[in-house]
This record gives sequence, structure tokens and C-alpha cells, in this order.
Amino acid sequence: MNNFSRLRAVALLCAAWAASSAQAQNVEAGRQKAQVCAVCHGPLGLSSAPDAPNLAGQPALYAAAQLRAYRSGARKHEVMAVMAKPLTDDDISNLAAWFASLRVDVQAPP
Repeated sequence: MNNFSRLRAVALLCAAWAASSAQAQNVEAGRQKAQVCAVCHGPLGLSSAPDAPNLAGQPALYAAAQLRAYRSGARKHEVMAVMAKPLTDDDISNLAAWFASLRVDVQAPP
């Protein structure tokens, strides 16, 4: 297999992965599922609690990885472990898509 064939195979695998990942992401389902998240992270992912991070605008890959880490116990947090434990892979993809869809404006200080 030459380098071009390898590159083409990798590109096709990446495209297939992206397509299957995009199909699993349902922003509306994520919005519905995120209602319980609002208690700590705010209804639009902007937390008012000093110890809860903002989730709005987080990249979907990052948010999904963190939820999976909480679910598996690789990342420790007493509340998040309980919240993430029952989530399915589709739930996690949908939640990540919802929070990634929220746009945050950032302004540098004057």
C-alpha cells in the first residue's frame, strides 16, 4: 500500500466516523436532557454557582470526553459521578452537541 492509498484510507475512515458521530448528535434532545444540568450550570450553560463551570460554547469533543470520564469514574466529582452514571453514549453526544451549539461572546477588558 503506497502513501496515497494509506492517506485515502485514513481520510475515508475519518469521514465515516464524522458522519456517524454527526448522526448521533441531536441538539434538541441534548437541550431536553440538559434541563437537569441547569440547576448547577444554568439554563443556557452559564453557571451562577462559583464551583460549577460554564458549559456553553464548550467544544463537543471536550464536553463528551469529560462526561464519559465522569461516567467511568476516571474523572472524580461526587455530584457529576451520580449525574453522568446513567447517561448513554447518545445522551452524552446530544448533551455535548447542545452545549457546543450555545455561543458565548468574549470581550477583552478595556
